Amino acid sequence: MKKIIILTFINVVVITLSFAQTFPSWQLYLMDNWQDTTLTPSWQYDNTYNEIWGVQINGVEIAIIGSTAGTHFFDVTIPSGVNQVDFVAGAYTGSGVIHRDYHDYNGYLYAVCDEGNNSTLQIIDMTNLPNSVSVVYDSNLLFTKSHNIFIDTATAKLYVCAVKHTNPNNFSSAMEIYSLADPLNPSLLYTYNDVGHVHDAYVRNDTAYLNCGNDGFRIVDFHYLDLTGGMAPIELASLTSYPDAGYNHSGWLNNDGTVYAMLDENHGYDIKLLDVSNFNNITILSTFNSGINPNSMAHNAIIKHNLLFVSYYHDGLRVFNIADPTNPFETLYYDTYLPNNHSSYKGAWGVYPFWNKQNHTFSSILVSDMQTGLYVFSGSFPLSINDLEKEPNSIFPNPATNGFNTTNKDATNIILYDIFGKKVLDKNLPNNKVSRRNIANGLYFYNLKNKQEIIENGKIIFE
Repeated sequence: MKKIIILTFINVVVITLSFAQTFPSWQLYLMDNWQDTTLTPSWQYDNTYNEIWGVQINGVEIAIIGSTAGTHFFDVTIPSGVNQVDFVAGAYTGSGVIHRDYHDYNGYLYAVCDEGNNSTLQIIDMTNLPNSVSVVYDSNLLFTKSHNIFIDTATAKLYVCAVKHTNPNNFSSAMEIYSLADPLNPSLLYTYNDVGHVHDAYVRNDTAYLNCGNDGFRIVDFHYLDLTGGMAPIELASLTSYPDAGYNHSGWLNNDGTVYAMLDENHGYDIKLLDVSNFNNITILSTFNSGINPNSMAHNAIIKHNLLFVSYYHDGLRVFNIADPTNPFETLYYDTYLPNNHSSYKGAWGVYPFWNKQNHTFSSILVSDMQTGLYVFSGSFPLSINDLEKEPNSIFPNPATNGFNTTNKDATNIILYDIFGKKVLDKNLPNNKVSRRNIANGLYFYNLKNKQEIIENGKIIFE
């Protein structure tokens, strides 16, 4: 693919949120915001950008954002140095584009669009990132348009929601399931039309949690599709009557499969946390919202550990602690869309949180805003209520003035990097203390090491 160079700007903003007296203060950093003002916005919602996705490949973190022009790939490994590394034009482009959607499997990105007669399914080989990508499949043979997709990576199945076909007979399906046994040649397994519409799906090990628009919520078992004889799927549960029941738009399942966050795309409607541990008795654990405006509206969400990350349209990024799903509370936020008109569909479209598997804190959070593009945030913050009782890392004080200490007794060495990735300090830790010498004010990233390996990393501010 031809590379496009677009200037980005660094915009480090510190967002501090204080909790109740027993909780410390946490900080989230806006590292960069990218947008291309030469792109054409949609005529309907004035949105130039749509879905966000992320992959970790070849040791780098890649942000993927859709626009009216196509699909943009960014290296965000060092979040302050966001760099577009490649771009794939959509089969359909321009002011008619509103929705694109993405999911990845086995080194390939699967991309769809819900507008135009030649949207097609695109499969993009990402194995050469961060250098470049290549389109290896671009055809409307299987279907023309789709609103959303989800890939059950455990069973290699592609779930295509709200499907439309141009050929041969101009028909639509609520959802279609394709085998990815051959990732470059998806094959249709089943057409699901037991409800009138499936807007979005979350699928784990063949159990599909379906957000069915005005038809409510369904849980369906699709593992029988792997058996000979083509047995039909089994509906395990449904929910059509619940508080603030509207257009059931999207949702996400927590790690242990007991709680499902459900978002109805209606102005002023609450987010719902469902107890899905017993399919015979699905209950509402809690309902909540951003508390910003009576017409606020949540759009998409992802759960990582005990945090619910929500792209909340006009209210931007909202992060809720759901360790106690009966008592969720907001922990962090950043408003990506400043106009205070909540009557339309504008603002934060999607969110994707990366996380550092070594210390289980998030390294960066991606947000797509319909009007203002890609946002990259960085920060360390609690993943559960228990974590709120202690500092997220062993460095204190933080922010620091003259120097800092560490309570990590195993640490023998510290390395400090600035926001551009330049090493500014590499020294042993006598008595677990570091004196400040020739280090300018600002945000820095640190690694604590023992004699063999890195044992902790995080952020520190000098002021």
